Amino acid sequence: MFNKFKEKLGNFKKALSKTIDDKAVDIEPVPEAEEDFEEDIEPIPEEEALETLTEEESYEAKPVTVASATVETEDRKKAEYRKKLENRKKAIESKPEEENIPEEKKSFFKKFSNIGFTKKAKALVLNREVYLDSKDLEEPLWELEMGLLESDLALSVSEAIVESVKKQLTGTTKRIGGNTGEIVEEALKKAILDVVSANTFDFDEYVKDKEKPVHIVFVGINGTGKTTSIAKMTHRLLKSDYSVVLAAGDTFRAGAIDQLGIHADRLGVKMIKHQPGADPAAVIYDAVQYAKGHKIDFILSDTAGRMHTNLNLMSQMEKICRVSTPDLIIFVDEAVAGNDAVERAAQFNDAVPIDGSILTKIDADAKGGAAISIAYITGKPILFFGMGQGYEDLKKFDPEWFIGQLFNQ
Repeated sequence: MFNKFKEKLGNFKKALSKTIDDKAVDIEPVPEAEEDFEEDIEPIPEEEALETLTEEESYEAKPVTVASATVETEDRKKAEYRKKLENRKKAIESKPEEENIPEEKKSFFKKFSNIGFTKKAKALVLNREVYLDSKDLEEPLWELEMGLLESDLALSVSEAIVESVKKQLTGTTKRIGGNTGEIVEEALKKAILDVVSANTFDFDEYVKDKEKPVHIVFVGINGTGKTTSIAKMTHRLLKSDYSVVLAAGDTFRAGAIDQLGIHADRLGVKMIKHQPGADPAAVIYDAVQYAKGHKIDFILSDTAGRMHTNLNLMSQMEKICRVSTPDLIIFVDEAVAGNDAVERAAQFNDAVPIDGSILTKIDADAKGGAAISIAYITGKPILFFGMGQGYEDLKKFDPEWFIGQLFNQ
């Protein structure tokens, strides 16, 4: 599951980790300091001598306020000490200027560039870290965006993820010797989690507190798994001790009524049906009335698969929602459809506002683009994933679980 998408994320991690590691190789650790990094740089012996000499000379030059008798009896040791200082000064002046200055100290301050002196000095000297600026991220982020688009993420979603990663990493530091991949992975996780967590919705909490019966209508195009998803949802609700009635609202497709009827028999629930070609709004209305009369908790209504461009069928959908107002309209599509699923979800949402989505065949999805994009594009949550053909194979959407699947956790 999501193998191709994992590969793209892995490529980005490697690219950026290499950038960070390459940058870190040339930086030598320097002892840490509290505030002023210059104070902790080991002084050059000659500079120390000059500073000492300057201080002593300054001391010598201060006005003498004691009595002249005291000056005349100046300590002989002080005179000898001054003589030593003069000899040291002569010795220093007689040496070549750069004779004893280590090469690494001469080039130390050349390492500071592109960003504020103090900030980069702190990154390289105080914390022994590598500073990440926008130039470091340009090429890896470009590769990330291309990888996201190749994984069937919508353009706006890819841009949102890349921008989030960029904001998290630009201006941050990385300790030398640490695991660079962890920093990159955490930024990716947060960016993707923000996208897939858009408009989260707890289905179980919603139906628990909702006045019964709860009417749910399933919509989508042909062959995406609406009928199977209804059967899985029925099984899930029955396990939670709810009662269910099914409405065979797909009167358009040959065999649709029989297909739903087989599931109803297997699950032991009532199905309301009319003849093929009948008005689906009338079928669903009857199912709602049956649920009210028999104190049934849920009505799950099947509908004919339709494209948003089919004006007659879209008008029919509007009539269904007008006659038997649903509590939830759930869009069903295949995760493997990628960007097509995202586009269809957005178009259905424009025609008949949906409340959430179920993505089927998620176990066969190598890219993961639809699962990441649909909630972001429609502004409506993913409710469930179809993980297989069995009744048990309906998994409630959990953003943390999804991120774990992307990163093999």
